[in-house]
Amino acid sequence: MARFQCKCGVTLTNSKAPNDVELTVYTDKEWDDIINQGDFIDPISIPFPRFDVWRCNRCERIYVFDGNIVVRTYILEQSDLDNLR
Repeated sequence: MARFQCKCGVTLTNSKAPNDVELTVYTDKEWDDIINQGDFIDPISIPFPRFDVWRCNRCERIYVFDGNIVVRTYILEQSDLDNLR
């Protein structure tokens, strides 16, 4: 369980399960490899995604973590923010 402060000031946490902060993200190729392993997919055997991806519920920023390091940050463009209001 971790905490992280978004650039907008909101504290993000994954202490609750389920939560609206953590996203489970696989590339299409990664997911295809997972589901084509056989006739039956045991949910326990599904590997964790390569990166942790978190979304701020206030500003919609997306943070991509490699371990404990933020390797990418994405933010909506102003026109996208206007459409959310």
